[in-house]
Parts: sequence; C-alpha cells; structure tokens
Amino acid sequence: MSLELEVEEAFAPNGMLSRAADQFVARGGQTEMALAVARAIEDSEALVVEASTGVGKTFSYLVPALLSGERVLVSTATKALQDQLFGRDLPRLVEALGVPVRTALLKGRASYVCLHRLALARQDASPVDRASAKSLAKIEEWAQFTKAGDLAELPGLDERSPLIPLVTSTRENCLGAQCPQFRACHVNLARREALAADVVVINHHLFFADLAVRESGVAELLPSVRIAIFDEAHQLNETGVQFLGRNLTTGQLLDFCRDLLGAGLQLARGLVDWQGVVGACEQAARELRLCAGKSYPGAKLRWTAQAPEGIGEAAWAAALDGVHAAFAQACVALETVGEIAPDFVRLHERAAGLAERARSFAEPCEPGCVRWVDVGTQLRLVESPLNIAEAVKTKLLGASGESAKSWIFTSATLGDDDKLSWFTQPCGLDEARVLRVGSPFDYSQQSALYIPQNIPKPSDPSHPAAVAKSAAEWIRRLGGRTMVLTTTLRALRTIGDALQLAFENSGDIEVLVQGAMPKRVLIERFRQGNADGQRGCVLVASASFWEGIDVPGEALQLVIIDKLPFPPPNDPMAEARSRALEAEGRSSFNDYFLPEAAVALKQGAGRLIRRETDQGVLVVCDTRLSSMGYGKRLVRALPPMERLHSESQLLDRLDALTRTCTRDCQ
Repeated sequence: MSLELEVEEAFAPNGMLSRAADQFVARGGQTEMALAVARAIEDSEALVVEASTGVGKTFSYLVPALLSGERVLVSTATKALQDQLFGRDLPRLVEALGVPVRTALLKGRASYVCLHRLALARQDASPVDRASAKSLAKIEEWAQFTKAGDLAELPGLDERSPLIPLVTSTRENCLGAQCPQFRACHVNLARREALAADVVVINHHLFFADLAVRESGVAELLPSVRIAIFDEAHQLNETGVQFLGRNLTTGQLLDFCRDLLGAGLQLARGLVDWQGVVGACEQAARELRLCAGKSYPGAKLRWTAQAPEGIGEAAWAAALDGVHAAFAQACVALETVGEIAPDFVRLHERAAGLAERARSFAEPCEPGCVRWVDVGTQLRLVESPLNIAEAVKTKLLGASGESAKSWIFTSATLGDDDKLSWFTQPCGLDEARVLRVGSPFDYSQQSALYIPQNIPKPSDPSHPAAVAKSAAEWIRRLGGRTMVLTTTLRALRTIGDALQLAFENSGDIEVLVQGAMPKRVLIERFRQGNADGQRGCVLVASASFWEGIDVPGEALQLVIIDKLPFPPPNDPMAEARSRALEAEGRSSFNDYFLPEAAVALKQGAGRLIRRETDQGVLVVCDTRLSSMGYGKRLVRALPPMERLHSESQLLDRLDALTRTCTRDCQ
C-alpha cells in the first residue's frame, strides 16, 4: 500500500486518527496537507506549506512521517513547543497509529543542568542573596533525582534566573570527555538517546547552532535522517542569521572572567596572579562598553565604516586591541596551569576564541554580511548574513548525504503571495513545491475588522495616547478580554501606563503589561483572569507576543494593534536588505517592507480566532490601512473578516459579545 493511501485511510472519518483525539473530525484542509507531505516523502522533495490557523498541521505532518517508517527529525520554534510536541502530540499519535517507534527530545546545552558546574557553584565563595541560595538548593535537590536533567522539569524556576548560566554548560566551558561527571552528563545522555531514536524533536536554535559549529549532536544525527520537518518555519530565517554570523559581547567577556577567577582560586590558588589577569580582562571589557557610553539602551549602531556610528575610530580600534591583548595574556597565564585540571584547558580555548573574535571585528566585514552594535546593559558586536539562502542550498539541500531527503517546512504564516516568496526566497527554497491550505474557520461570521478614522496618524507623537484612550473605552465596554499589541517598546510603555492609570481604581479589570513577569506567567494570568467570570483582564504586549499565543474561547475577544508593523527603517539589517534589493533593481518597499508588515499583521491578527466557536473583533489603529493604496494588499493578507465602518458599529459588536459572554457564564 502506498504511503498516500495509508495516510488517506488514517484521516478517514472512522480511521485510526479518530482514536487519537477526542471528537476528531476529518477536515479537508488537514487531509490535503497530509497527502502533500506523504507525496514529498515518497518523492524525496522539499515542500513548503502555509497551513492557516485551525487546519491541524501537527497531525498533517506527523501522521505521514510516522507511517513512512523512516527516521524523522522535527524542529520547532521554541522549547515550549518542543515539550508540547514530544509530551502530548507524539505519544498520542504513536499509540493511535500503532507504530513501533522510539522518540527522543534533544535541546541545547543551556536546557540541561551540568553536574560539574553545579558542584562548582556550590563551592563558589562569592556572596549570593537569599533568594538565589534558596533556588540553588532546590536545583541541587532536584538534580539528585532527575533522569533527563531538563530544567523545564523544575517548577518555579524562572527562565531568566541568573543561576541558570552557573549550573549549565556552554560549548566553550564544557570539559567534554575529561569532565569528572562525563558518564552521568545529561547532555551526552540526551544525545545518545537521540542517535538511537526513530523520531527526534529539536528546536530551530539548536539546529542552526549545530549548522554553524557542528557541535550539538545534530551533525551526527542529520545524515541518518531521511525526513526533516520544520514547524513554525516562519522563524527560520531570523533564527538562522543569528547563528550563521558571529558575535562578541561584553557579557561573554565578563562570564569568562567569572569562570576564570572561580577556577583559578579553587584549583590553582597562588600559582598565578588570577586577580590581576581577571582585572585586566574586566577592564578591557569595560573600555569596550564605554566606547558606546552616550548611546541610549536599545540602540542599534550602524557599522559600515571602521567604527560604528557615533564612535571615534581611534577609540574603537584601541578598545578592540585592548580586548585582544588582555585575553591573549590570559591564554599565556593559562598555559602554565593547563596540566592541573581540564577546566584550564577549556578556559584557554575560550580565551583564545574571544581574542580571535576581537581581532576579526577589527578587520573589514565579510562580503554579503552586515555589521552593527547592539547597546544595552552589555555591548553586542554582530556580523550577520542577510539571509540563510546560501546555507540552506549548500549545507542542507546540497548536502543530502548518501540518500535524498524530504524537507518539509510549515507554518500558519509564510507570506502574502501564492509563491510564499517572503519565506522561500530568503530561505533558498525557490524550487520547493508550495501549498497554501486555508482555514476551516468562518471568519466572516466569527470576526470583524475595524479601522478607526478619527485616530492621529502613526507618526504623530499623540498617537499612542489616543490609542490608549480609545482602547480604555472599548475595554470597559467588553469588560476586559482584550490584548493590545504594540509595534515598539516605547508605545508599549506609553499605552500600558495609560491603561493601568485608567483602571487603577477599577475592581473588575486588571491590566497586565509585558515585562512585569515571565511570559508564560503573564499568559496564564490573562487566561485565568478572563475565565473566572469575576474580573476581566487586559494584556499589553509587543514583540514575541504577536505570535505563538493561544487563548481560545471568550478569554480573548478583542485584539487591538496600535499601528502597521513595518520593520524599523533605520534598523541595520533592514537597511542592508533594502540596499541589496535596490542594487538588483527591485523595490525595497514592495519587496521587503510591505511583505514583512503583511506577515506580521497576519500573525498578530491570528491571536483572535483560535477555535470554530470563537468570536471577536480586530482593531487596527492605523488609518494607512484604509487610506493608502498598499493598504488593500495588507487587508488581503488578513482573514476575510466583516468590515465595521463606524465606532457605533464597533460598540454594538462589543455589546453583543458581552451579552453572549454573560449568558454563557450564568
């Protein structure tokens, strides 16, 4: 029986999948995608699928992959999605399909506790606050019993905790086979399980980190895998360019200093003037940071000449030379104690690597790349390729190994044209087969779009305050159940502060603002606040909250977007991509800025309708969507929602949603 026929039978109304999910209903789009994946597997080809919200793309790619009998690699956008896929979706399907497969989960080093560094952290004499000491004790207790060593298992550990770098390893500080805990190492155990498994779940960061340095274990795994699937593939290009370039941060320099001082004083006290060596390295890191002292935090400094904009060439060159010299001197010191402990061998390699990176950033930028400096609490020097097309063509599609592979790329949002060129061109997939599968949702009945006409232009300084004022009225009308998505952190703060002030004396609406607590805590608080029927919740967020947030039902019925999400024109990467397009005789606005805005707008709007029974309204507070010619293209990128033409129509719709919610809650 062909794979396509097996897949078709599995998705039939009374097929095997009816046992995999409660109330499973065969969907035409889901089956269409599954059959396309099956054909791509049988023909060993690359397939790009945009599967709109509600299609059920996870089953569509997993079912044919599992039924194929081949080894499979599945890469997701985040570790949270990894855990969901591995812990919920895969086991359910494996049981329903009755396939004898072994599955494994593989994450990056920073996800696993390092037993050796945990012991060093325990012995570290540096003073720690009571909260950190308590958290460290919890990690130590958990580490005695965990099998996987995955820190995600540990309840209450904030992913932003400063303890995590102290109890996990990096490629630079791992001791490898010379580590005293090598046999019990959770990273190595996870890699061994992955090499023995039939289906391995990883994430995009791990995949590209390995593609860049061939260190994480995927390099060994990929040649033996015939099917590679990338879910949430819209993040591939931006994730890839992070790893396929190079960077140097003052944080990396100071982390080395901390590790060097700790190892020196514990393992070779008195043999080297560790305080002096570390002091010189720390001073070099500070001098580099001070070069950009007048730049505001969050700035991206263009770097098209010898030095970044606003920084003197002589001072910049001296700072880079200072880093190179200090870390080269650290190498000399470490050579004298290299035989005492493997820790010093790895520290020597790290010092040499950091010195070399400082030297390379003193040289001209590589062709086809762009450089810039991120300014924050630390300074981050970046050199990045403009896209991942060349890497995909040469390292993936052009390096299939002994047998041809099937490459599946899928997401709910991959472009605004039939060729999905927003995704395929920068990812080097121009020759891939493309499929677009529409959503089963009836957007014209379930949702509405409103564009306020009395709002100031987005360039007007009063725009954020006007958005907040209108949003407050709409939120009161609905009783919460609202997400406000902003395009900048400045607007986030302005609108968030204004809404908190507007509802500070309200006992029935709580305003949550991104940054106040970890992302997953904010989302859970938002869901619960709108589900208990007692108090409504509003979430004001930016950046990563535009995608991957799933709040179905009546907990979210109003999404407000402050303005069209065009890339910032002065961003170094945006500028470089624009110049490259203009050099080819193309329009940077039509071929870059507009598609980027269309995809981001589609992602933000996608937070609203998550189930067949959901109802809601999308408000975009940007008159350009209706007044400018390109607005029609952006509207076409959105689902086919009903258009509301006046605020009175909007208020009537919000009242209707409120009445429905009240009735359902009674």
